[in-house]
Amino acid sequence: MAKDYKGIAQAVLKEVGGDSNVSHLEHCSTRLRFSIVDTGKVDKEALKKIKGVMGVVSSGNQCQVVIGNDVIEVYDELVKMGNFQGGSNAPASGEKKKIGATVLDFIVGIFQPLIPAIAGAGILKAFLSLFTLIGIMDSTGTLYTILYNAADAALYFLPVMVAVTMSTKLGCNRLVAVAAVGTLILPSITTLLGEGATLFGFTIQNIAYSYQVFPAILSVAFLYFVEKYVTKISPKPIRVFFVPMVCFILVVPVTLLILGPLGYNIGQLLTTVILFLYDKLGWIAVAILAAILPFMIATGMHKALVPYAVSSITEMGSELLYMPASLAHNISEGGACLAVAVKTKDTDLRSAAISAGISGIFGITEPALYGVTLLHKRALAGVIIGSFVGGLTVGLTGLKAFVAMGPGLAGMAMFVDVENAMNIVWGFVGFGVSLAVSFIATLILYKDEEVAEPTDGNKTEAVSAPKTAPSDGTVVSPMEGELIPITEVDDEVFSAGILGEGMAVVPSKGELYAPADGTVDTVFDSKHAISIMCDNGAELLLHVGLETVKLEGKHYYPQVKNGQKVKAGQLLMKFDLDELKKEGFDMVTPIVITNSTEFTLDTASKGRVKVGDRVMTLAAQEG
Repeated sequence: MAKDYKGIAQAVLKEVGGDSNVSHLEHCSTRLRFSIVDTGKVDKEALKKIKGVMGVVSSGNQCQVVIGNDVIEVYDELVKMGNFQGGSNAPASGEKKKIGATVLDFIVGIFQPLIPAIAGAGILKAFLSLFTLIGIMDSTGTLYTILYNAADAALYFLPVMVAVTMSTKLGCNRLVAVAAVGTLILPSITTLLGEGATLFGFTIQNIAYSYQVFPAILSVAFLYFVEKYVTKISPKPIRVFFVPMVCFILVVPVTLLILGPLGYNIGQLLTTVILFLYDKLGWIAVAILAAILPFMIATGMHKALVPYAVSSITEMGSELLYMPASLAHNISEGGACLAVAVKTKDTDLRSAAISAGISGIFGITEPALYGVTLLHKRALAGVIIGSFVGGLTVGLTGLKAFVAMGPGLAGMAMFVDVENAMNIVWGFVGFGVSLAVSFIATLILYKDEEVAEPTDGNKTEAVSAPKTAPSDGTVVSPMEGELIPITEVDDEVFSAGILGEGMAVVPSKGELYAPADGTVDTVFDSKHAISIMCDNGAELLLHVGLETVKLEGKHYYPQVKNGQKVKAGQLLMKFDLDELKKEGFDMVTPIVITNSTEFTLDTASKGRVKVGDRVMTLAAQEG
């Protein structure tokens, strides 16, 4: 069955606050990356519930929605719904952005769009080198020359491509930015610099700006401020030519004299610092980085390493830290998922793990990370072990990468070294070690139903399911305790029926059971609430305690997973009722039909209830 990409796109756009709340949209291999105007309008929990969304990561004003392999199709549908490429990236009024989040947002916005072109060009170069090594192509042939130069163009014109992404991010004139930065690599200018040139009495430093990143970033940043100021003071009738003219007059000389050399030295310094750390820590640096990459990727912090990787490859011709570490991590994600697929008895999890495992082996890790390993601690442990050992292997062998991309089976040509044929061999050795170690470690460690249990002193006995299954439309009590009307709950969101109609139970025992047959829609990250899609179409929310989200899962022990089929009376959760009361929380548990407008509700009278007693009967409304 074909997936409803349009439906996914519409749902995602709604929960990020609509098109007016999105200042910029782009995508990577698995994620939609939204730059948000007002982060308060983004409903992360609702986003996570959308079928087709694997996870949500927020940092500053950036909201990343993990889609997986269907990201391009969903992105294309989103593009049809609005213009997301313009607008301001400023935070909403009154919201202060952290400097770190702002910097990361800029890094992602500038470098992420470059990756496909750089990766495609780099892999093409690698294959051309490989073909010449094994005698398939002649390096002096016309076809080789054309393809090699086509691949080289993506790197040679890197300053121009950076000018495009930087100007798009800042919202200044893209064509003016391209022309200004393009001046740096014009043959006539490079010749002039090579012959020795002075300007205003100052010698212009002879720098080859092709393949450079940071000079273009500084140049376009300066252009942004110049353009903004000149536009403000320029008479409107002449703005169309006057503003660009003044920008060229000011930006190009300043770039050649100051900003270009400064940017060049920044790139050199960054590469030097990383190489210094590698020199001091050696192979252990690769292993450590590989082991912590799951957490860096989950938070988006790995993107901070992209400028270094691009700079190192364009400056030094190779990179020996981030890409080798990424190889170890990516393959370990794949190996761990395949082990989960072998070990689990959950058919849904097995299917997801197989798909995610294959994607991971090919270098796409988000389906594995968000769909499997982050959800299962033992699988994550297998990833960390495999990544560390794989990182040690590639670190000890001095593996070098020649392309900035996510390493995987499809991109192993990125390790082809014309001067060292063993480099790609070591790449495959690291691949095999990471796959084998992560697979074996996860196979040993992984167990189904990886849920925390209460301490021995607080363990409770499971209650059996009711002997008589409820009829269609019947909602039974999910816990033992005192049944009260929803209107008596001391929380206006529930008592006023904002979330929907229902009842509530004041529990006398720390156990929560399914009140109807259905499928677990969401076990909330904070573990205090579970939503169920009932077989009769009712959307049911069980919220154990008020304000208990603050505990971030403390004292709560879910016994089911997202997507799991459940029967009425089946144990959903254990919770330490005594400890929760000691901490001062009101443990009343609302039972809410969130789509109650579609039903007529007949509720039971207040009083003592046991698990399995009727609390509501639902009848679908006509029409």
